[in-house]
Amino acid sequence: MKQRSVRSFAASLSVMTVMTVIVSAAACSTKEPSRSEGKSSKDAKIAFLMPDIASTRYELYDAPLFKAKMKDLCGGCEVLYQNAGGDASKQQQQADSALAQGADVLVIDPVDSAAAASSVRTAQSRGIPVIAYDRPIPAVRADYYVSFDNDKIGAMIGRSLVDHLKATSAEGGLLQVNGSPTDAAAGLIRKGIHSAVDASGFKLLAEYDTPAWEPGKAQSWVSGQISKFPGKIAGVVAANDGTGGGSIAAFKAAGVSVPPVTGNDAELAAAQRIIKGDQYNTISKPIKTVAEAAAVAAFSFAQGKKPKGETTLFGTPSELFTPTVVTRENIAEVLVGDGKPLKTAEVCTATYAAACADVGVT
Repeated sequence: MKQRSVRSFAASLSVMTVMTVIVSAAACSTKEPSRSEGKSSKDAKIAFLMPDIASTRYELYDAPLFKAKMKDLCGGCEVLYQNAGGDASKQQQQADSALAQGADVLVIDPVDSAAAASSVRTAQSRGIPVIAYDRPIPAVRADYYVSFDNDKIGAMIGRSLVDHLKATSAEGGLLQVNGSPTDAAAGLIRKGIHSAVDASGFKLLAEYDTPAWEPGKAQSWVSGQISKFPGKIAGVVAANDGTGGGSIAAFKAAGVSVPPVTGNDAELAAAQRIIKGDQYNTISKPIKTVAEAAAVAAFSFAQGKKPKGETTLFGTPSELFTPTVVTRENIAEVLVGDGKPLKTAEVCTATYAAACADVGVT
């Protein structure tokens, strides 16, 4: 009896072991696999979701440069490109659509930094890594962040303007035209501007957060300030070229002299305004460098590799690049000409030919 009991116990133990293995295997099979499992990185799908068309850079530079670098890295990869046109709900739909199409990596420049958090969570819950591009997403940790040092950008344009006003013995106060209140990058730029302006000795007359970065809304607000502070505005610190252009248009429409106005993004129209003398400065960003860095990071994620950031921002591994302030004094050296971001032929049209010659852009 003893021997039979031992044998029966051993048999039962064997059956239980087999059942445990089967159950464990079944449990594992219910786990949703990562999208990249069993799929070659050579045919990966990368979603590149840009925020708006109010800033021309996204259509003219960021998207083409990102696509070109992805093609170099991975000829068989597909870039799913969408622009939200300043609509946060539309961008969320575009993110959902990209995931439905089988995107392996999401690269997103958020219209609304807070609203974009839900897209990040959705993607990450499906095992899809997210790269925050240009603008951060503070409410949730993306897998990577590639951008410019936006705090430094604000400080650079503000300090450049303040130094110029002091050098020219300007009198009066300043207007501060910030970017979108829903854009975390705009918040960083605003912070940087204040670091330069608050202790400058120039009174801050008024400040405005421009909804969706729309130039028309910046123009409308500045028009009101011109009426409120007649002859008292020494300069305008505008957070980008669009709001800067809107500010300049307001002064021209009012028929008064345009004070020094800042910008950011080095758009074609801004370069022409600087050359003509209507805009004081802009920021030349290494957009090619940033777009290509994002493409390299996306391809790494598609290969199952997690890139390491050079620093950390909002708890996210980050690559932050430093731009250059551009004025009439260095525009030929930095921004326009052979091997520069902007070509002479596109900037120096007949209307601007003489001004281009004056600043040495040939």
